[in-house]
This record gives sequence, structure tokens and C-alpha cells, in this order.
Amino acid sequence: MTQPASLTESIDPHRFRQLLGCFPTGVAIITTSGNDGTPLGLTCNSFSSVSLEPPLVLFSLRNASSLLPRFMTADAFAINILSQSQDQLSGRFASSKIADKFEGVNWRPGPLGTPLIDGCLASFECQVHARHEAGDHTIFIGEVKYMGADSADHALVFYKGAYMMLAESLRKLVLDGKLNTADIDEAYRALYGTLLRLGCERASEEEVDAIEAAVHEIEQHQHIDSLPRRIDATARFFSSIARAGHNEALTLMAQTMTSVLRERMTHVLPTPPRPDVFPLRRKIVECLRARDVDGATAALDELITSLRKETRTQGSEGSVPL
Repeated sequence: MTQPASLTESIDPHRFRQLLGCFPTGVAIITTSGNDGTPLGLTCNSFSSVSLEPPLVLFSLRNASSLLPRFMTADAFAINILSQSQDQLSGRFASSKIADKFEGVNWRPGPLGTPLIDGCLASFECQVHARHEAGDHTIFIGEVKYMGADSADHALVFYKGAYMMLAESLRKLVLDGKLNTADIDEAYRALYGTLLRLGCERASEEEVDAIEAAVHEIEQHQHIDSLPRRIDATARFFSSIARAGHNEALTLMAQTMTSVLRERMTHVLPTPPRPDVFPLRRKIVECLRARDVDGATAALDELITSLRKETRTQGSEGSVPL
């Protein structure tokens, strides 16, 4: 039996989180009320069913959460399942910078007194059945006492660090050829230029090693038959740059751009070998190691320019992916 190529004895927390993201999950807002009746809530994608008889569900909450003390003493909580049109609510209730999460949000108290958010796909109002400590989280199991549905929309789905709704929309735009090449180039320069600047300040040597390993793998898979491996290596090159920047918001944006990259390389554009640009990727790595911001961003800009210049020379209407 073949073992997974990335199987290791130690579990890296960042890699663990990344691989967990391969399992698509729905998005919910878990709510309860403060001692004074103030509505409280947070975004969660750890919601799961447990039992049909009795009807039990669960969610897990970080022990570092500021809301943990209240959930530990509350007798009830509600699960509000979000629809695709409620992605802004997901971001709002996940933000630590917004003090009053319910400001401007339409909601009503349920029979148990927990806040039920209007327009959700479904809601489950639960009495606390059990609480269990589990590592750095606490698991809350609730017995469903009331439930209902407000919307016929599709569910908001979280997958690989991004909303699947967005990923699917981008995929359709790519396959339909509706994403302008100049706009994509501009996005790469802006996004990865910023990430390289942050990487020069924050990247560890191990993270730069990961970028260099991806560069080496790109160079090893230039034959037409190894295109899938070259696509994987190219995606890993940009993903590694994103991780080296240590900015979660920009990393999410980078994951979206990686989805665009994969679709274009796989389905839309010709991807001939380009050994002439090998030195530019290596230059990016060298400049990251030297903490040379100007050199790293200049190498990225030259990489993009070189690829597009060659494309125009060949007379292609598209562009050769990065």
C-alpha cells in the first residue's frame, strides 16, 4: 500500500490546520445571551450532528475565546446556519475588532431566549447537554429543543480557507475566459509584492526553504507529461510565499489567486516549459534570504513581465501562467 508522500511523524499545527481545510464545512453563528440579556455570538465551522434520538448536536470553542466563560455558564445556545448571501455576517462575527457583533443585525429571541438571526438557512435552539474539555478547545453538546428554517438559499461553505461560493464563481469566470489578463497580472504584483515585503521582515529560514523547494520542483518538472506536477509546484511556490508573509487576511486572498492559477494552467492556457525564467524565481528566494525587499519585488515584477512578453511574441491571445 502506497503511503501519502507528505506523511510525517510529527504534526505541524499550521499544516494540520491546512489539511483540515480540505474537508468542506458549513458555516454557522453560535449565539447565546449574556447575564443581562445582551446577545452574544461567534462564527463557527465546527458544528456537527451527534445523535437523532435524542436530537443532539455539537460545536467546539477555543479555550482562548473571550466568550468561553459565558458559554460555560449558559443553559442554552443556538446554531444559526448561514446562507451564501450571509458571508458578510460570517466575517462580522469572526472579527475581534467589532465589539457589538449584533449592531445592525436583524434577530429575534427564540423560545429558550437565545438570539436567532433572521434569514438563516436553519436554526437549532439547544439546551446544554454536556461540556467536555478537549485540548485547546471545549466541546459543547446541545439537545435540540426548537428548530426552524428561514431561507431557501444555498449554504455558505468553507473550503481550504475560503468560501466555496467565491471559489466556484472564480472558477466559472476563469473557464469562461472573463478574467482580464492585465487585471490578473496587476493583482499578482500587488498581492505577492506585499507578501514578499512582509516575508522579508517575518519569514523564518524554514519558510524560505519551503519556497526554494517549490522552485526546485518547478524546474524538475518541465516535460509536457509532468504538467500536473508543475502546476502543483507552481501553486506551492505562491502558497509558500503567502505563508511566509504571516498575514491571515492576505493568505486567504492568495488562496483565491492560487485557485485562479490552477484553473488557468489546467484548462485555459498553454503552459510550455520556460527555463529562461528559472533565475528570476531563484532571485526571489535569494532576496528573501537577504531580506532585500526591493530586490524580491523587482524579481517578481520581472518574472511577470518576462512571461507576458514571451506570450506576445508567440502571438497568443492568453497568457502563460506564472
